[in-house]
Amino acid sequence: MRRVTGIGGIFFHAKDPASMHAWYRKHLGIDVQSWGGAAFQWTDASGAPAGGTTIWSVGPADGEHFAPSRSPFMVNYRVDDLHALVAALKAEGCDVLPKIEESEYGKFAWVMDPEGNKVELWQPPPGQ
Repeated sequence: MRRVTGIGGIFFHAKDPASMHAWYRKHLGIDVQSWGGAAFQWTDASGAPAGGTTIWSVGPADGEHFAPSRSPFMVNYRVDDLHALVAALKAEGCDVLPKIEESEYGKFAWVMDPEGNKVELWQPPPGQ
């Protein structure tokens, strides 16, 4: 079974998300949207679409999306078979959080790494 196949997103907290959005927009050219992030479409070496997206997002420092982690960041990793990977991680003794979410955006699960960072696992919907 393949485990992680790529990075689906980078999420981090900021004391002043609006200022961070403006800084990244102005200085790095990131097209920050009203929801607080940007979607980078994957392309091949020639610039042609390659069928994937990586999300970049800044949220408020007091947000609870990373709980129970106290880390100011969370990485979202793309996976091929979320349920199989979650089962394997549990069998290996990893601290897998009990909730699995399924929506039009795909399937999501979370595991805590040995230093208490919350890691998001994402199986995109078919075709993405």
